[in-house]
Amino acid sequence: MSQTRFAFTTRRTALALAVFSAVLGTAAHAETTDTLKKIKDSGTITLGVRESSGALAYTLGNGKYVGFHTEMAERVAQDIRKKLGMSSITVKYQPVTSQNRIPLVQNGTVDLECGSTTNNRARQKDVAFAVTTYVEEVRIAVKANSGITSIKDLAGKTVATTTGTTSVQTLRKHERATGLDFKELYGKDHADSFLLLESGRADAFVMDGQILAGNISKSKNPKDYKIVGEVLSVEPIACMLRKDDPAFKTAVDDSIKAMMKNGDLAKMYDKWFMQPIPPANVAVGLPMSQATKEAWAHPNDKPMEDYAAKK
Repeated sequence: MSQTRFAFTTRRTALALAVFSAVLGTAAHAETTDTLKKIKDSGTITLGVRESSGALAYTLGNGKYVGFHTEMAERVAQDIRKKLGMSSITVKYQPVTSQNRIPLVQNGTVDLECGSTTNNRARQKDVAFAVTTYVEEVRIAVKANSGITSIKDLAGKTVATTTGTTSVQTLRKHERATGLDFKELYGKDHADSFLLLESGRADAFVMDGQILAGNISKSKNPKDYKIVGEVLSVEPIACMLRKDDPAFKTAVDDSIKAMMKNGDLAKMYDKWFMQPIPPANVAVGLPMSQATKEAWAHPNDKPMEDYAAKK
């Protein structure tokens, strides 16, 4: 074979492979972004769940996952089952962390992640969000006898937060703005971060207020801790799903909006935030904020930056 003919054949083969790869990629993308078809064909929906995201989502061990957002997601799953005319649906639970939750939604492992994820513009480049179901305030948890009452008191202290969360950026922003010098210590999940505070390796734990309250309520001696200081950030929390799948997003949003309208979501909130919850049967004791009430009254999927601008 001549060199010219060989080069032409090689280019033609390379082009054919490129086209074949593109077709495969398109097919894979179509499969992961037609979630309703995937659910109906498999008879299964996979929920992304958290192990220590306060009363929003946590584990009781032995594969049992509970919480406000977990129960809400289970209700969404049943509404989707009805919408698709399925007689039954298998709900699978996939534990996720702050670091891997977005990739697991993107690659199709998780269909719907309902944990404690902040909706912001950066994340909207990778995933879509359902309507906001909880508006969070980032606060500071400390030992009750620490003497720390404000972010200014963190100077020279060791501060824990959880890897892969927006609280990391919030903490650094305040560090730059105030000129504070403190050491950052990262937990792999929220329970690990709270353990850093509990064991004395950290002087404070900066995180979503309800996550702080939830971990405190489940600790050995809840009275040994308190949540202090100014609100460091206000963030809309919502369930994540794959981008470019409007039919699935509509189904999820419609289910959640119906729960908002008929009062079921309010009953779930009371159950998980105001009543004693397992395993310690202690109430978190966080009444619904005005911001969360407004988010339910006017359902939207606006990112944190838009919410902050409105405020």
